[in-house]
Amino acid sequence: MTSTKKDPVIVVLQMSGGNDYLNTTIPYADGIYRDSRPVVGVPEDRVIKIDDHIGLHPEMAPVKELYDAGDMAIIHGVGYADSPRSHFRSMDIWHTCEPDKIGTEGWLGKVTRELDPNKENVLTAVSFGAALPRALALPGVPVACVDDLDNYGLLPGIANEQRNKILDRFARMYSPTIGTGAVMDYLGQTGLDTLEGADILKEAPKVYSSTVEYPDSTIAKKLKGIAQVHLANFGTRVFYCDHGSFDSHSNQVGMHDKLWKDVSEGIRAFFADLREHNASENVIMFLFSEFGRRVIDNGSGTDHGAGGVAFALGDQIKGGQYGEFPSMKPEHLEQGDVVPNIDFRGIYSTMVEDWFGLDANPIVNGNFEKLAYMK
Repeated sequence: MTSTKKDPVIVVLQMSGGNDYLNTTIPYADGIYRDSRPVVGVPEDRVIKIDDHIGLHPEMAPVKELYDAGDMAIIHGVGYADSPRSHFRSMDIWHTCEPDKIGTEGWLGKVTRELDPNKENVLTAVSFGAALPRALALPGVPVACVDDLDNYGLLPGIANEQRNKILDRFARMYSPTIGTGAVMDYLGQTGLDTLEGADILKEAPKVYSSTVEYPDSTIAKKLKGIAQVHLANFGTRVFYCDHGSFDSHSNQVGMHDKLWKDVSEGIRAFFADLREHNASENVIMFLFSEFGRRVIDNGSGTDHGAGGVAFALGDQIKGGQYGEFPSMKPEHLEQGDVVPNIDFRGIYSTMVEDWFGLDANPIVNGNFEKLAYMK
Protein backbone atom coordinates (compact mmCIF):
# COMPACT_ATOMS: atom_id res chain seq x y z
CA MET A 1 0.00 0.00 0.00
CA THR A 2 2.54 2.60 1.13
CA SER A 3 6.11 2.52 2.30
CA THR A 4 5.29 4.36 5.52
CA LYS A 5 4.31 2.88 8.87
CA LYS A 6 1.98 5.74 9.72
CA ASP A 7 -1.61 5.56 8.56
CA PRO A 8 -2.06 7.21 5.14
CA VAL A 9 -3.78 10.60 5.12
CA ILE A 10 -5.32 12.60 2.28
CA VAL A 11 -5.97 16.33 2.00
CA VAL A 12 -8.41 17.28 -0.76
CA LEU A 13 -8.36 20.88 -1.96
CA GLN A 14 -11.34 21.76 -4.13
CA MET A 15 -10.87 24.66 -6.54
CA SER A 16 -14.51 25.69 -6.77
CA GLY A 17 -15.90 27.47 -9.80
CA GLY A 18 -14.11 25.86 -12.74
CA ASN A 19 -10.36 26.51 -12.77
CA ASP A 20 -9.02 27.54 -16.19
CA TYR A 21 -7.00 24.50 -17.31
CA LEU A 22 -5.26 26.24 -20.21
CA ASN A 23 -3.98 29.10 -18.04
CA THR A 24 -2.88 26.76 -15.26
CA THR A 25 -0.84 24.28 -17.26
CA ILE A 26 -0.18 26.43 -20.29
CA PRO A 27 0.45 25.02 -23.79
CA TYR A 28 2.67 28.00 -24.50
CA ALA A 29 4.27 26.48 -27.63
CA ASP A 30 0.92 25.92 -29.36
CA GLY A 31 -0.08 28.72 -31.71
CA ILE A 32 -3.74 27.89 -31.18
CA TYR A 33 -3.38 28.95 -27.55
CA ARG A 34 -2.07 32.38 -28.56
CA ASP A 35 -4.67 32.86 -31.30
CA SER A 36 -7.54 31.79 -29.06
CA ARG A 37 -6.69 33.98 -26.10
CA PRO A 38 -5.72 37.47 -27.22
CA VAL A 39 -6.88 38.94 -23.90
CA VAL A 40 -6.46 36.33 -21.15
CA GLY A 41 -3.52 34.38 -22.62
CA VAL A 42 -0.45 34.37 -20.38
CA PRO A 43 2.55 35.96 -22.15
CA GLU A 44 5.24 33.41 -22.88
CA ASP A 45 7.87 35.34 -20.94
CA ARG A 46 5.75 34.93 -17.77
CA VAL A 47 5.14 31.20 -18.15
CA ILE A 48 7.06 28.90 -15.79
CA LYS A 49 8.19 26.36 -18.36
CA ILE A 50 8.43 22.72 -17.35
CA ASP A 51 9.20 21.30 -20.79
CA ASP A 52 9.27 22.41 -24.44
CA HIS A 53 5.49 22.51 -24.68
CA ILE A 54 3.89 23.04 -21.25
CA GLY A 55 4.41 25.60 -18.51
CA LEU A 56 2.77 26.60 -15.26
CA HIS A 57 0.94 29.78 -14.39
CA PRO A 58 3.44 32.44 -13.25
CA GLU A 59 1.97 32.52 -9.73
CA MET A 60 2.58 28.78 -9.30
CA ALA A 61 6.30 29.15 -8.53
CA PRO A 62 5.84 27.92 -4.92
CA VAL A 63 4.36 24.59 -6.09
CA LYS A 64 6.88 24.39 -8.95
CA GLU A 65 9.37 23.77 -6.12
CA LEU A 66 7.44 20.59 -5.26
CA TYR A 67 7.36 19.63 -8.94
CA ASP A 68 11.13 20.08 -9.22
CA ALA A 69 11.58 17.90 -6.13
CA GLY A 70 9.59 15.11 -7.79
CA ASP A 71 6.67 15.49 -5.38
CA MET A 72 3.96 16.80 -7.70
CA ALA A 73 1.98 14.99 -10.38
CA ILE A 74 0.18 16.99 -13.06
CA ILE A 75 -2.73 15.03 -14.50
CA HIS A 76 -3.90 16.33 -17.87
CA GLY A 77 -7.27 16.14 -19.57
CA VAL A 78 -9.29 15.14 -16.53
CA GLY A 79 -13.06 14.92 -16.51
CA TYR A 80 -15.83 12.66 -17.77
CA ALA A 81 -17.95 12.27 -20.88
CA ASP A 82 -20.74 14.69 -21.75
CA SER A 83 -19.95 17.42 -19.23
CA PRO A 84 -23.11 19.40 -18.36
CA ARG A 85 -20.98 22.53 -17.81
CA SER A 86 -23.03 23.32 -14.72
CA HIS A 87 -21.16 24.13 -11.52
CA PHE A 88 -23.59 22.37 -9.23
CA ARG A 89 -24.19 19.28 -11.34
CA SER A 90 -20.55 18.83 -12.30
CA MET A 91 -19.34 19.17 -8.72
CA ASP A 92 -22.06 16.77 -7.67
CA ILE A 93 -20.69 14.22 -10.15
CA TRP A 94 -17.15 14.65 -8.82
CA HIS A 95 -18.45 14.25 -5.26
CA THR A 96 -20.60 11.15 -5.78
CA CYS A 97 -19.08 9.47 -8.87
CA GLU A 98 -22.58 9.29 -10.35
CA PRO A 99 -22.61 11.00 -13.79
CA ASP A 100 -25.85 9.34 -14.93
CA LYS A 101 -28.07 9.97 -11.92
CA ILE A 102 -28.28 12.12 -8.81
CA GLY A 103 -26.04 10.44 -6.25
CA THR A 104 -26.62 10.57 -2.51
CA GLU A 105 -23.37 9.06 -1.21
CA GLY A 106 -20.09 10.97 -1.21
CA TRP A 107 -17.00 9.05 -2.33
CA LEU A 108 -14.92 10.26 0.60
CA GLY A 109 -17.78 9.45 2.94
CA LYS A 110 -17.45 5.86 1.72
CA VAL A 111 -13.67 5.99 2.22
CA THR A 112 -14.21 7.27 5.77
CA ARG A 113 -16.69 4.48 6.50
CA GLU A 114 -14.21 1.86 5.27
CA LEU A 115 -11.37 3.35 7.30
CA ASP A 116 -13.47 3.52 10.48
CA PRO A 117 -16.46 1.18 10.07
CA ASN A 118 -17.34 1.20 13.77
CA LYS A 119 -17.14 4.99 14.13
CA GLU A 120 -14.46 4.66 16.78
CA ASN A 121 -13.04 8.09 15.93
CA VAL A 122 -15.38 11.01 15.25
CA LEU A 123 -12.41 12.86 13.75
CA THR A 124 -11.58 10.36 11.00
CA ALA A 125 -12.84 13.01 8.55
CA VAL A 126 -12.49 16.75 9.09
CA SER A 127 -13.69 19.44 6.69
CA PHE A 128 -12.58 23.07 6.79
CA GLY A 129 -15.06 25.50 5.29
CA ALA A 130 -18.46 27.14 5.53
CA ALA A 131 -20.39 24.20 4.07
CA LEU A 132 -20.25 20.43 4.38
CA PRO A 133 -18.97 19.04 1.04
CA ARG A 134 -21.16 16.45 -0.62
CA ALA A 135 -18.06 14.27 -1.12
CA LEU A 136 -18.03 13.56 2.63
CA ALA A 137 -21.76 13.18 3.13
CA LEU A 138 -22.88 9.63 3.90
CA PRO A 139 -25.61 8.66 6.37
CA GLY A 140 -24.09 7.36 9.57
CA VAL A 141 -20.60 8.74 8.89
CA PRO A 142 -19.71 11.65 11.20
CA VAL A 143 -17.70 14.54 9.76
CA ALA A 144 -16.24 17.31 11.89
CA CYS A 145 -16.94 20.57 10.05
CA VAL A 146 -14.80 23.54 11.02
CA ASP A 147 -15.27 27.07 9.77
CA ASP A 148 -12.63 28.63 12.03
CA LEU A 149 -10.38 26.39 14.12
CA ASP A 150 -9.15 29.30 16.25
CA ASN A 151 -12.66 29.83 17.61
CA TYR A 152 -13.96 26.28 17.34
CA GLY A 153 -15.29 25.19 20.70
CA LEU A 154 -13.66 28.03 22.60
CA LEU A 155 -16.91 29.76 23.54
CA PRO A 156 -20.00 28.09 24.98
CA GLY A 157 -22.18 26.86 22.17
CA ILE A 158 -20.02 28.10 19.31
CA ALA A 159 -19.27 24.62 18.01
CA ASN A 160 -22.97 23.85 17.99
CA GLU A 161 -23.77 27.13 16.22
CA GLN A 162 -21.06 26.54 13.61
CA ARG A 163 -22.21 23.00 13.04
CA ASN A 164 -25.84 24.07 12.67
CA LYS A 165 -24.85 26.79 10.20
CA ILE A 166 -22.80 24.36 8.13
CA LEU A 167 -25.49 21.67 8.11
CA ASP A 168 -28.18 24.23 7.31
CA ARG A 169 -26.18 25.27 4.24
CA PHE A 170 -25.88 21.62 3.31
CA ALA A 171 -29.64 21.16 3.58
CA ARG A 172 -30.42 24.24 1.48
CA MET A 173 -27.88 23.28 -1.19
CA TYR A 174 -28.84 19.67 -1.68
CA SER A 175 -32.56 19.36 -0.88
CA PRO A 176 -33.62 20.51 -4.37
CA THR A 177 -31.55 17.80 -6.10
CA ILE A 178 -31.64 14.75 -3.85
CA GLY A 179 -34.86 15.48 -2.00
CA THR A 180 -35.60 16.52 1.55
CA GLY A 181 -35.85 12.90 2.64
CA ALA A 182 -32.27 12.06 1.70
CA VAL A 183 -30.97 15.24 3.32
CA MET A 184 -32.86 14.67 6.56
CA ASP A 185 -31.77 11.03 6.57
CA TYR A 186 -28.17 12.19 6.49
CA LEU A 187 -28.62 14.92 9.09
CA GLY A 188 -30.63 12.68 11.40
CA GLN A 189 -28.17 9.80 11.44
CA THR A 190 -25.00 11.83 11.71
CA GLY A 191 -26.57 14.43 14.00
CA LEU A 192 -24.85 14.69 17.32
CA ASP A 193 -21.91 12.47 16.33
CA THR A 194 -20.14 15.46 14.84
CA LEU A 195 -20.49 17.50 18.01
CA GLU A 196 -18.33 15.05 19.90
CA GLY A 197 -15.31 16.24 17.94
CA ALA A 198 -15.61 19.86 19.06
CA ASP A 199 -13.97 19.48 22.43
CA ILE A 200 -11.18 17.44 20.89
CA LEU A 201 -10.46 19.78 17.97
CA LYS A 202 -10.21 22.86 20.14
CA GLU A 203 -7.04 21.39 21.65
CA ALA A 204 -5.17 21.41 18.32
CA PRO A 205 -4.06 25.06 18.33
CA LYS A 206 -3.00 24.78 21.96
CA VAL A 207 -0.42 22.07 21.27
CA TYR A 208 0.76 23.53 17.96
CA SER A 209 4.11 25.24 17.54
CA SER A 210 5.88 26.03 14.29
CA THR A 211 8.44 28.39 12.79
CA VAL A 212 6.60 28.37 9.47
CA GLU A 213 4.66 31.54 8.71
CA TYR A 214 1.54 31.04 6.64
CA PRO A 215 0.39 33.74 4.21
CA ASP A 216 -2.59 35.90 5.13
CA SER A 217 -5.22 34.22 2.93
CA THR A 218 -8.34 32.17 3.52
CA ILE A 219 -6.89 29.02 1.95
CA ALA A 220 -3.67 29.33 3.94
CA LYS A 221 -5.74 29.62 7.12
CA LYS A 222 -7.58 26.40 6.25
CA LEU A 223 -4.34 24.59 5.44
CA LYS A 224 -2.80 25.77 8.68
CA GLY A 225 -5.83 24.40 10.53
CA ILE A 226 -5.39 21.08 8.73
CA ALA A 227 -1.72 21.02 9.72
CA GLN A 228 -2.64 21.74 13.34
CA VAL A 229 -5.13 18.88 13.47
CA HIS A 230 -2.75 16.50 11.69
CA LEU A 231 0.11 17.37 14.03
CA ALA A 232 -2.13 16.90 17.07
CA ASN A 233 -2.34 13.19 16.16
CA PHE A 234 -6.11 12.90 16.45
CA GLY A 235 -6.13 10.09 13.92
CA THR A 236 -7.75 12.12 11.14
CA ARG A 237 -7.33 10.34 7.82
CA VAL A 238 -9.40 12.52 5.47
CA PHE A 239 -9.18 16.31 5.30
CA TYR A 240 -11.20 18.55 2.98
CA CYS A 241 -11.06 22.23 2.12
CA ASP A 242 -12.01 24.48 -0.77
CA HIS A 243 -10.98 27.77 -2.33
CA GLY A 244 -12.44 30.06 -4.96
CA SER A 245 -14.38 31.05 -6.81
CA PHE A 246 -12.41 30.25 -9.96
CA ASP A 247 -15.44 31.23 -12.09
CA SER A 248 -13.60 33.62 -14.39
CA HIS A 249 -16.25 34.77 -16.88
CA SER A 250 -14.84 38.29 -16.72
CA ASN A 251 -11.81 40.16 -15.44
CA GLN A 252 -9.83 36.92 -15.43
CA VAL A 253 -6.43 38.58 -15.65
CA GLY A 254 -5.49 39.44 -12.09
CA MET A 255 -8.30 37.38 -10.59
CA HIS A 256 -6.78 34.06 -11.66
CA ASP A 257 -3.33 35.31 -10.64
CA LYS A 258 -4.50 36.05 -7.11
CA LEU A 259 -6.24 32.70 -6.75
CA TRP A 260 -3.15 30.72 -7.76
CA LYS A 261 -0.86 32.92 -5.71
CA ASP A 262 -2.90 32.16 -2.59
CA VAL A 263 -3.23 28.45 -3.32
CA SER A 264 0.45 27.99 -4.22
CA GLU A 265 1.81 29.92 -1.26
CA GLY A 266 -0.56 28.15 1.11
CA ILE A 267 0.48 24.72 -0.16
CA ARG A 268 4.17 25.55 0.15
CA ALA A 269 3.70 26.68 3.75
CA PHE A 270 1.61 23.59 4.55
CA PHE A 271 4.19 21.10 3.35
CA ALA A 272 7.03 23.09 4.92
CA ASP A 273 5.14 22.95 8.22
CA LEU A 274 4.60 19.21 8.00
CA ARG A 275 8.22 18.58 7.06
CA GLU A 276 9.48 20.70 9.93
CA HIS A 277 7.63 18.29 12.21
CA ASN A 278 8.61 15.12 10.31
CA ALA A 279 4.93 14.61 9.58
CA SER A 280 4.74 14.80 5.79
CA GLU A 281 5.64 11.27 4.76
CA ASN A 282 2.12 9.88 5.18
CA VAL A 283 0.21 12.82 3.65
CA ILE A 284 -0.84 13.33 0.04
CA MET A 285 -2.80 16.28 -1.31
CA PHE A 286 -5.22 16.21 -4.23
CA LEU A 287 -6.35 19.33 -6.10
CA PHE A 288 -9.26 19.36 -8.51
CA SER A 289 -11.90 21.60 -10.07
CA GLU A 290 -15.29 20.64 -11.49
CA PHE A 291 -14.33 21.51 -15.07
CA GLY A 292 -11.95 23.58 -17.17
CA ARG A 293 -12.89 26.52 -19.36
CA ARG A 294 -13.39 27.32 -23.04
CA VAL A 295 -10.40 27.44 -25.36
CA ILE A 296 -11.39 30.82 -26.82
CA ASP A 297 -11.66 33.74 -24.41
CA ASN A 298 -14.82 35.83 -24.33
CA GLY A 299 -13.17 39.25 -24.22
CA SER A 300 -12.10 39.53 -20.60
CA GLY A 301 -12.58 36.00 -19.30
CA THR A 302 -13.44 32.43 -20.19
CA ASP A 303 -16.69 30.49 -20.06
CA HIS A 304 -17.47 27.04 -18.65
CA GLY A 305 -15.62 24.16 -20.30
CA ALA A 306 -15.09 20.44 -19.96
CA GLY A 307 -11.58 18.90 -19.71
CA GLY A 308 -9.46 20.11 -16.83
CA VAL A 309 -6.31 19.45 -14.82
CA ALA A 310 -5.79 17.82 -11.42
CA PHE A 311 -2.74 17.64 -9.17
CA ALA A 312 -1.41 15.17 -6.61
CA LEU A 313 1.31 16.31 -4.22
CA GLY A 314 3.36 14.81 -1.42
CA ASP A 315 6.38 12.72 -0.46
CA GLN A 316 4.71 9.56 -1.75
CA ILE A 317 3.77 11.03 -5.12
CA LYS A 318 5.74 10.07 -8.22
CA GLY A 319 6.11 13.48 -9.80
CA GLY A 320 5.76 14.35 -13.46
CA GLN A 321 3.05 14.76 -16.07
CA TYR A 322 0.36 12.14 -16.62
CA GLY A 323 -2.01 11.81 -19.53
CA GLU A 324 -1.91 13.75 -22.77
CA PHE A 325 -2.73 17.41 -23.17
CA PRO A 326 -5.97 17.36 -25.20
CA SER A 327 -5.93 18.70 -28.72
CA MET A 328 -7.01 22.32 -29.16
CA LYS A 329 -7.64 21.96 -32.90
CA PRO A 330 -11.15 23.25 -33.68
CA GLU A 331 -12.21 19.94 -35.22
CA HIS A 332 -11.30 18.11 -32.01
CA LEU A 333 -13.23 20.37 -29.62
CA GLU A 334 -16.70 19.74 -28.26
CA GLN A 335 -18.76 22.90 -27.83
CA GLY A 336 -15.52 24.85 -27.93
CA ASP A 337 -13.90 22.82 -25.15
CA VAL A 338 -10.98 20.41 -24.97
CA VAL A 339 -12.25 16.88 -24.49
CA PRO A 340 -11.30 14.96 -21.32
CA ASN A 341 -9.20 11.85 -21.90
CA ILE A 342 -8.77 10.69 -18.29
CA ASP A 343 -11.80 9.75 -16.21
CA PHE A 344 -11.58 11.35 -12.77
CA ARG A 345 -12.77 8.10 -11.22
CA GLY A 346 -9.53 6.47 -12.33
CA ILE A 347 -7.60 9.09 -10.36
CA TYR A 348 -9.77 8.38 -7.34
CA SER A 349 -9.23 4.64 -7.81
CA THR A 350 -5.48 5.13 -7.67
CA MET A 351 -5.71 6.90 -4.32
CA VAL A 352 -8.33 4.55 -2.87
CA GLU A 353 -6.41 1.39 -3.75
CA ASP A 354 -2.73 2.36 -3.89
CA TRP A 355 -2.82 4.81 -0.98
CA PHE A 356 -5.52 3.56 1.35
CA GLY A 357 -5.46 -0.11 0.33
CA LEU A 358 -9.23 -0.26 -0.18
CA ASP A 359 -11.34 -1.70 -2.99
CA ALA A 360 -12.15 1.20 -5.31
CA ASN A 361 -15.05 -0.39 -7.19
CA PRO A 362 -17.84 0.24 -4.65
CA ILE A 363 -16.43 3.67 -3.82
CA VAL A 364 -16.19 5.05 -7.36
CA ASN A 365 -19.01 2.86 -8.71
CA GLY A 366 -17.07 0.82 -11.25
CA ASN A 367 -13.68 -0.15 -12.61
CA PHE A 368 -11.59 2.63 -14.13
CA GLU A 369 -8.04 2.76 -15.39
CA LYS A 370 -5.62 3.86 -12.70
CA LEU A 371 -2.56 6.08 -13.13
CA ALA A 372 0.88 5.26 -11.75
CA TYR A 373 1.46 8.47 -9.85
CA MET A 374 1.86 6.81 -6.43
CA LYS A 375 5.31 5.61 -5.32
